[in-house]
Amino acid sequence: MTLLGQPFIKAEDKQSVEDLLKAHKATVIRFERFELGEGIEKKTDNFAAEVMAQVRGD
Repeated sequence: MTLLGQPFIKAEDKQSVEDLLKAHKATVIRFERFELGEGIEKKTDNFAAEVMAQVRGD
């Protein structure tokens, strides 16, 4: 899938990004791709240590 080939999200007629740009005589100079959750560090816990801390009352 490419930027220009994907459907434009706000178009009711499932118009592609390329078609939208052509209709408005516009071009893409540059773009950045972001992925959902990118850059978010997942916290890793030691479940056994957490349970032991609760048992000890820490």
